Amino acid sequence: MNASSQNPVVARIAALRSAMLAQGLAAYIVPSADPHLSEYLPGRWQGRRWLTGFRGSVGTLVVTADFSGLWVDSRYWTQAEAELAGSGIALMKIAVASSQAHLDWLAGNVAAGASVGVDGAVLGLAAARALQAALDAQGIVLRTELDLLEAVWTDRPSLPDAAIYQHEAPYATVSRVDKLALLRGEMQRLGADWHFVSTLDDLAWLLNLRGADVNYNPVFVGHALIGQHGATLFVAAGKVDAALAAKLAVDGVQVAAYAEAAAALAALPATASLLIDPRRITLGLRQAVPAGVRVIEAINPSTFAKSRKSEAEAGFVRQAMEQDGAALCEFFSWLEGALGRERVTELTIDEQITAARQRRAGFVCPSFATIAGFNGNGAMPHYRATRESHAAIEGDGLLLIDSGGQYLGGTTDITRVVAVGQVSPAQQRDFTLVLKGMIALSMARFPQGTRSPLLDALARAPIWAANIDFGHGTGHGVGYFLNVHEGPQSISPHSPPEPHTAMELGMITSNEPGIYRPGQWGVRIENLLLNVSAGGGKFGEFLAFETLTLCPIDTRCVDKALLRADELAWLNDYHATVRNRLLPLVDGAARDWLLQRTEAI
Repeated sequence: MNASSQNPVVARIAALRSAMLAQGLAAYIVPSADPHLSEYLPGRWQGRRWLTGFRGSVGTLVVTADFSGLWVDSRYWTQAEAELAGSGIALMKIAVASSQAHLDWLAGNVAAGASVGVDGAVLGLAAARALQAALDAQGIVLRTELDLLEAVWTDRPSLPDAAIYQHEAPYATVSRVDKLALLRGEMQRLGADWHFVSTLDDLAWLLNLRGADVNYNPVFVGHALIGQHGATLFVAAGKVDAALAAKLAVDGVQVAAYAEAAAALAALPATASLLIDPRRITLGLRQAVPAGVRVIEAINPSTFAKSRKSEAEAGFVRQAMEQDGAALCEFFSWLEGALGRERVTELTIDEQITAARQRRAGFVCPSFATIAGFNGNGAMPHYRATRESHAAIEGDGLLLIDSGGQYLGGTTDITRVVAVGQVSPAQQRDFTLVLKGMIALSMARFPQGTRSPLLDALARAPIWAANIDFGHGTGHGVGYFLNVHEGPQSISPHSPPEPHTAMELGMITSNEPGIYRPGQWGVRIENLLLNVSAGGGKFGEFLAFETLTLCPIDTRCVDKALLRADELAWLNDYHATVRNRLLPLVDGAARDWLLQRTEAI
């Protein structure tokens, strides 16, 4: 028996092809998506992973009668090549996650008059429009009413059923009633009687509710329809207990069945006006809106509102960063004591760093799956160690650790690279170039309203000067005890500088340039930054960054000769701040480690 016949993916793709044949489809698309267009998917909607065996968070599968291909960006090429081996699925490499290369492939490989299928319930409206346009141009029929996973995935998970709970004061600094009032004001400004919300972080923020339906993000599966005088929350039965339902009712929010959301849209009167965000609603839900309803398309007002943390929220984030930093001191002091004395692997890193966070006040769960990559594994930006494949931390080299925590008062995300044994001059050079890029962005000042993608070159300039580049963006927005990846801002060359990407007061964004040498090592240094006022004058208001993350940067990896005086001063000042803020929170070995690693150089 050959290896491919033993791979369960082969049988699953064959079953999908049978279902396609029964429906008369020439091709079927399986995106990495759910009805809420989430980044991290509940098990029920992880069909692309089930069909392919590829565990990365982003990828699009296309299957025809004689071809199957998975389109993934450069972060996942190495991982996908290994995980697709023996499946018969071709790895289709794209430059960036937002690429629409699979549309071009379909347009060029499906015959005119043939049909392409996709589940419209998980296809974003904006993506659906691009797909429709590409296929229409070639005379190809698009069918969006088919969820073929239902036909072939016999043990498909059901809807998640974790209980929904309130995000309480003092961490919830604005009441649900006040947030709904602010939203209704924006609805009136846009001329909308109704507003439909599907994105889970918008929903959780707006209603001061949290859940555990999605790994790492404290959100719950649901929709909401908000009118000028009331709102309805659509969730699965049993997720809202009687006490919470009563509190919601007092605030004008009724609870209804999850499956009734589309029907509620369909029941809107023809004279109504409805606000939707085409990037944050699926085609299936858009199709439920009656033809006579006037539809207003704009970014969800809550997407802007939750990105701009208040001073009270920023205060709680600073406290969360102190707890997180103290946990990291405990972890790194353990790590340095354990190396060479006991077996430490990339899996041990994940276990120990999570255990350290669990001991800190306000910790709820990790904010994403810890990335711990030693030497060559660190060169894969989204590497994930598994029981079957992981490295021991021994010998010489660089250990990259990207991790984060969800706290009641904020969300953290930090990457540090630390020396293991001896570090080579080439490794020090790469580390220092990345540090220079991170410092350059940290020290930036810019006019309020600057489009966030325009800041990307500041972090890349010192790396570009050495004829080096990296494939991912430099920074993503971060939520407030919400998603670790949050819009609308993004410091990335892959994001068009559209109006909604403007940098505004209170936004929190990551700063994480990198250098990756496949098979050798990777360097990424990441802090979170808060947009704060830098004053103003006749040229308008300016913003600067406050560094929120509190954890030493390993100066053993620094080539001091490559740092300018102002860069060296920034590093020493940062370490003085880290020491002062964290010293009261640690003792013993963690205190000794903190004092040693924050010494000025």
